[in-house]
Amino acid sequence: MTGFLKEFIKKESSVGILLMIATVLAMLFANSPLHVVYDYFLDTPFEVRLGRNIHIAKPLLLWINDGLMAVFFFLIGLEVKREVLVGQLSKREQIVLPGVAALGGMIVPALVYVLINVGDAAALNGWAIPAATDIAFALGILALLGDRVPASLKIFLLALAIMDDLGAIVIIALFYSGDLSTGMLGMAAVCLVLLVIFNRLKIENLAPYLWVGVFLWIFVLKSGVHATLAGVALAFAIPLHSKKQPGYSPLEYFEHELHPWVNYMILPVFAFANAGIPLAGMGIGDLFQPVPLGIMLGLVVGKLAGVYGFSTIAIRLGVARMPEKATARHLFGVALLCGIGFTMSLFIGGLAFEHIGTGDAESYLMTHRIGILSGSLIAGIAGYLILKLARPASRPEPESKISVTEYDGG
Repeated sequence: MTGFLKEFIKKESSVGILLMIATVLAMLFANSPLHVVYDYFLDTPFEVRLGRNIHIAKPLLLWINDGLMAVFFFLIGLEVKREVLVGQLSKREQIVLPGVAALGGMIVPALVYVLINVGDAAALNGWAIPAATDIAFALGILALLGDRVPASLKIFLLALAIMDDLGAIVIIALFYSGDLSTGMLGMAAVCLVLLVIFNRLKIENLAPYLWVGVFLWIFVLKSGVHATLAGVALAFAIPLHSKKQPGYSPLEYFEHELHPWVNYMILPVFAFANAGIPLAGMGIGDLFQPVPLGIMLGLVVGKLAGVYGFSTIAIRLGVARMPEKATARHLFGVALLCGIGFTMSLFIGGLAFEHIGTGDAESYLMTHRIGILSGSLIAGIAGYLILKLARPASRPEPESKISVTEYDGG
């Protein structure tokens, strides 16, 4: 069994498979007599008290979405910093095509959603839901296709996903934060200053960063800004290089240690907690309500038009080049795979509709998940089939070293 687990973890598709299993289990629990256990699990109260003034009491679902996902965003922040300083985003020629594609992949899906839901102020809160890409599923599907997909396209998708994650971080900070507490923001600012000082002093012991990071998370949570952003801020303070130990990187050490926890525990737990949709009383007509329809079309049509359309324009204008050994059909298929929103779309959907202040909040929270699951399923199957039929690379390429277990961003 140990050997089997090691082989499973090494596969690029393993995280996507785990997310799929978690989603199926959530649906089974939510639509069987076990729904009582499922609801009890999500609603289990859990609280932490530190002195008189710091008291956090939340159901387990919110600890998953605010706490565990802060660790996920911490990992994203580490990846973004490394890629910008020394990786795929460190040179202009490396970032133009994925940058343009990521921009189109956020703008067009959002426009599709808004056009379908115009006139419903509550529904318009969900405009950013179809703007996200789930890199775990997308890279997992690419792994199933082997050498039919050039390695350059995997690099393109990775860079696009990193920029997509960065865009999601900005969107959450600007549009999905609540009423702000100036006092708590002030305390969070003090924590940020301490982190900057640690970085400037070249402190390589990671313990001080983590302790300040915990308090930063608490203050950000209490401030009204979404708590997951504390993870990103902490990541940007972690030093990339070590002066004391040449060849050692504190940032890469954190990345290496966190990847298995995020990929094989945090993301599946998040999927299990958020993908359970009670289908009782629902029909096929519910899929064509404005919110789920806007999300589904945003993920399938909007992502395709945004990623493929913007990329094609950039290539034809000469500001970017087609990835090496890739064809237009390859790019078309990858653009479809970008419509797999899932993890980040579920996360943004929860932020969009949990506090809209209307009696229909629960309905929005249910129906948006239908749109995400159906849109992601259609995009994944369509992208796989297009790439399966694409002409293989003209000659074998060395196996890509990019693995979702190394570079998963959401």
